[in-house]
Amino acid sequence: MKLLLLGATGGTGRQLVSQALEAGHQVTALVRSPEKLNAQEHLLVRAGDATDPKSVDTAVAGQEAVLSALGVRSPLGEELITPSLRALVPAMHEHGVRRVIWLSALGVGQTRVQAPAMLRIPFSTILRRIGRDKAAGEEYLRSTDLDWTLVYPPALTNGPRTSSYRSGETVDVKGLPRISRADVAEFMLAQLDEAAYIRRNAIVSP
Repeated sequence: MKLLLLGATGGTGRQLVSQALEAGHQVTALVRSPEKLNAQEHLLVRAGDATDPKSVDTAVAGQEAVLSALGVRSPLGEELITPSLRALVPAMHEHGVRRVIWLSALGVGQTRVQAPAMLRIPFSTILRRIGRDKAAGEEYLRSTDLDWTLVYPPALTNGPRTSSYRSGETVDVKGLPRISRADVAEFMLAQLDEAAYIRRNAIVSP
């Protein structure tokens, strides 16, 4: 499958790149710093900003699905998620691309009521700006007719890929659970062949 990846130079993004290539997908990565990704077969690295409509439109053309692991630029800096989705959705409509799998964080937006306090409180305090940006962007995505899936993990680690985790629109999560970026990437890629979470939230947790 031809995939566009956003946020490919971050921790989860790198896992998405490596696992997607391992699975035989053709990957295009739209990144601000192309030098951060090593050239590989079946990997096309495009220089551009995920918030720039022209860059995004060019990158979306010819793709079959989009996966995003866009992360935080700065807790006090410019918004990222909402403007990125505002650039992406029109491009997907223009080029007839329907499937988008978007990484968020447990405790944001609609998952606030399901998150334990250790995950929920930061998005109401020191990460308030990030939480608002993510939530607003996600509500915009939900309002579209695209085949979206929003993925909500708890705290992320650089641990190994275990393939052992739970998922659901509602998952009993307590304390401060942690899940590896490798497992989250595996789950996101698996949704390319699954319909269970199309136009749904997916909490994924140990």
